[in-house]
Amino acid sequence: MKTTVRMGATATVILLTCGSAVGPAARSPHAAGHAVLGAAFVRAEPCHGHASADFDGDGRSDNAAGAPYATVSGRVRAGAVAVGYGGHVSRLAAPSPERDAGFGATLATGDFNGDHCDDLAVGVPDHGSARSGADGTGAVYLYYGSPAGLRPGRVLGTRDLGREPGSDRFGAALVAGDLDRDGRDDLVVGAPGLSGGGGVGVFTHGLRTRRLVTQRTSWVGQRTSQTDGFGSALAIGRFGGGRGRELAVGAPGDGDEASGAVTVLDPAAHRSRRVTQESGGVRGVSERYDKFGAAVAAVDVDHDGVDELAVGAPGEDQTKIPENFATGAVHVLYASGRDEVWTPRRAGHYDRFGTTLAAADLDGNGTADLVVSATGSGVVQVLNGHRGRGLTRGRVIASPAGRTAQFGWTLSIRGRDLFVGAPGAHGFGGAVYRVHGRTRTPLQNGVAGELLGYAVI
Repeated sequence: MKTTVRMGATATVILLTCGSAVGPAARSPHAAGHAVLGAAFVRAEPCHGHASADFDGDGRSDNAAGAPYATVSGRVRAGAVAVGYGGHVSRLAAPSPERDAGFGATLATGDFNGDHCDDLAVGVPDHGSARSGADGTGAVYLYYGSPAGLRPGRVLGTRDLGREPGSDRFGAALVAGDLDRDGRDDLVVGAPGLSGGGGVGVFTHGLRTRRLVTQRTSWVGQRTSQTDGFGSALAIGRFGGGRGRELAVGAPGDGDEASGAVTVLDPAAHRSRRVTQESGGVRGVSERYDKFGAAVAAVDVDHDGVDELAVGAPGEDQTKIPENFATGAVHVLYASGRDEVWTPRRAGHYDRFGTTLAAADLDGNGTADLVVSATGSGVVQVLNGHRGRGLTRGRVIASPAGRTAQFGWTLSIRGRDLFVGAPGAHGFGGAVYRVHGRTRTPLQNGVAGELLGYAVI
């Protein structure tokens, strides 16, 4: 497959997706024009980079964009990931591309092996479908950073958690962070289709130790329904203010007709707490199809050392027919018990405000900001954090590709740059935009139908 990817306003890179599972893997992934497919991982020399998402340890940030509907080796919707190394672009694909697998639907980056190179986890939630149209078992492909770029590594699946594969959608959500404080990033994998209402796989100690947490785990102890979707959204933060980090797990299908719920887990202490719109201090009421927990984020918006829990409810609406209208809302839950509810400044019927959340210090004032997408109206809202005060409404970033581009389907922040995926842009070829201040720069464009920008880091 031949793909033209535009990096910024001047450079154009031609990508050729190759079907061989042998030749490309042996070449440097910096060589644009070759897909990195499957190969045994050969340990490389340690990296010395300190930039975010630095896959080759050169001190510069790299980027990756998923195109889960890309055709690879003649397999429709097999999926691919475009990786940019400071202007050089390579494509990752599964070693045996599988029709409808959706390789690249989710992405996460972290230093899983402690070599100072960031590694890449690629979710393939529709891998292993029993029949056309059925949910897949799912898998997560690991690519380890090295001075030569990303190298293929392990493949994770539900068998690693002691479960027989089913329609698990393992890899539908990914998040990385140091949960056990050993200096290496851990990986948490959502499997919202797992039998019994969903689950999360927690991979720690260099991903050698693994455990499965579900709503039925003894120290969680929740009632379940198969459609809960526990593990659909994930975030790691210091929600309790202590040294340890906790895991927020979204279950947007939980409750009465998908009103939604979020569970905050402390895997080390075996503690959990469930949050819904019926919980004390949470404003609003649970309504059908609110999907509270469809997106979650950890963000310290007042610089007090404790992360607030931000929860997207993209189905929220004040009408009596929420099946047809979804303005959306975002709840920001403080440790003090206060709940701020944010909605679009000019609400429409189909905004779906809260589809995606991202958190980091975007404006450089030393306090984290919260970025919220409203994919139905094609805008992204920045909520600025302030030391000692919390959030104020900031700028609105409109889609440069029209309202139907799904602008904001995924969000990522690196330094002062906001990366926005728009998989519906350009005839569903998709696009990734870099937003810096008032400037919106097209970073990558896909070809028709591949949904580039469905995931971005």
